[in-house]
Amino acid sequence: AGQSITAERLETIDFSDPYYFASIVTLTKKDSPYASAKSLADLSGAKATSQLNTVWYDVCIPQIPDVQAQTAQESAPQMLVALEAGGVDIVVTDEPTAMGACAVYPDMVMLSFTGTDGDYQVSEEEINIGISMQKGNSGLQKAINSVLATLTPEDYKDWMNQAIAVQPMN
Repeated sequence: AGQSITAERLETIDFSDPYYFASIVTLTKKDSPYASAKSLADLSGAKATSQLNTVWYDVCIPQIPDVQAQTAQESAPQMLVALEAGGVDIVVTDEPTAMGACAVYPDMVMLSFTGTDGDYQVSEEEINIGISMQKGNSGLQKAINSVLATLTPEDYKDWMNQAIAVQPMN
């Protein structure tokens, strides 16, 4: 699992260069009144949850107008169960998690507002993903970065799609 490269985490561990930037998206059920949402404004009043201690819950959910934020879930599978069981209207997560969820739960739909004025506002630090390693292991860090430098954005996307296809979501 990748981690966001944050200033707080850099105090105790080192990271590779970022290899992925995870778009923030919304999951809902296909028959939900929110299924045709085109922006955060269209999610107004929704009951929402996400995973505990994530940018999804702490930063993104509060951006939804009149949101009814529900208790954060301990894990991604728990937040998906909350949506599947009807405990919430929407879940905020990243695109790879949502893609995996839609593969496992065919009644879910992913809403992406990326590139629109109605998208979640997050910093690059909140969505960049890198490989973490023990602080001070500059040899390993250089080796990993040298390999990452040979890869293209298409390589990373292909890897992510392969990982999504085989991840256990339930």
